[in-house]
Amino acid sequence: MSELPTTAQPPAESEPCIKAGRPRASEAEARQLELMNTAARLFLEKGYSKVSLEMIAREAHVAVRTIYVKFGGKAGLFHAILTYKREDFMASLDDLDTTVRPLRDILLDFSQRFTDLITSSSALRLHRMVIAEAHFNPELAEAFFEGGPKQTREMLTRFFSRPDIRSQMRDDIPPSMLTIYLLNLVMGDHMKRYLFDVEIHHTPEQVQQHLKAAVDLFLRGTMR
Repeated sequence: MSELPTTAQPPAESEPCIKAGRPRASEAEARQLELMNTAARLFLEKGYSKVSLEMIAREAHVAVRTIYVKFGGKAGLFHAILTYKREDFMASLDDLDTTVRPLRDILLDFSQRFTDLITSSSALRLHRMVIAEAHFNPELAEAFFEGGPKQTREMLTRFFSRPDIRSQMRDDIPPSMLTIYLLNLVMGDHMKRYLFDVEIHHTPEQVQQHLKAAVDLFLRGTMR
């Protein structure tokens, strides 16, 4: 991984005092969320490599040391933003470790939410930024994968590894491959079109029709 573009050790900088005493948990959480939103906006507006921790700290009205203490640096902050956005978007999805709904219903629900997440305007802008800068910023590519795609793949692989789900699937296809097949069917070719064709538009009905066809094809090829 290449060196971060900022100082490797937290600078000896005092924390700005807004109120006397230690902030309450709700206040601290609100400040951290505001910091992440500010950083996310700057990353999308200017690009990852052109945004420094000093710039983020100045816009968010915090000390640079705060970012180091909470996130470990710029890559850690970027990873935290991705994780938070992903978890917030998927919060209403059934817990895949425990849900007992019919398999097709679970996969359709996941596929719809996953599609909504990665085709949102901010997600597409973020994806384009990562593609453009990954070669020069290996830490950016790693943080993106760790905070987004990797977590989604691990969540699905755990689901396909559940004994009750595994018993419905073919023995010769491991859970990790089931995950890859599903994601490729749901968004493989479509993701390329979204990334490179800015004017692409699909109605909700067209998206839903595609997802039903993708899930049904997946099940026909992978179930016992």
